[in-house]
Amino acid sequence: MQKNAIVLLSGGLDSITTLALAQQQGFQCYALSFDYGQRHTAELDAAARIAEKYQVIEHKVIKLGLGAIGGSALTDDHIAVPNSAQEGIPVTYVPARNTIFLSFALGWAEVLNLHDIFIGVNAVDYSGYPDCRPEFINAFQNLATLATKAGVEGNPFTIHTPLISLSKAEIIKLGTELSVDYQNTVSCYSADQQGRACGICDACRLRKIGFDAAGIIDPTRYK
Repeated sequence: MQKNAIVLLSGGLDSITTLALAQQQGFQCYALSFDYGQRHTAELDAAARIAEKYQVIEHKVIKLGLGAIGGSALTDDHIAVPNSAQEGIPVTYVPARNTIFLSFALGWAEVLNLHDIFIGVNAVDYSGYPDCRPEFINAFQNLATLATKAGVEGNPFTIHTPLISLSKAEIIKLGTELSVDYQNTVSCYSADQQGRACGICDACRLRKIGFDAAGIIDPTRYK
């Protein structure tokens, strides 16, 4: 029997690895991306290329206006993207982003009558976002059971987080074993429209450290 799943696809390193893992596990995948008012659309262009390469069943891009509430360097031009690591939760945190993204994925999963959702959150080498932690995923898993027709009727959803306990180097090694091509993925908070990375933001810093620690040549295109 065919297994179907939704994979949240940002166009970055973690999400492409998650998609490759889901397919390795035998899932036929739907990909879900968000145009949420982020600083650039290069990551969405990358997501489209990835979805085509991996021949997903459907790639849906949902437009959200998170810039209307601001509060993040990724959605508010008045807040600068920092060039160094910050203490505590950084200004690149987008309020409630993963809660919103998973809620859309949950709704689409009900419509499609599937019960598996993959998200590439990581709680080891990450920027300290509260919605990347196991505690958050466990809470959302409980919400998914309580708040949906499928869950109430005894057909619960599973939120898969295959990367949550891996270091960035471990993720890169795993993706490389799965023949993932990271060259055209976009992780940078300040990438230009050609997808070239700044090389200095927190996302670039973690990505560089990951490739160095994995002993794999960094294929990232920098400005």
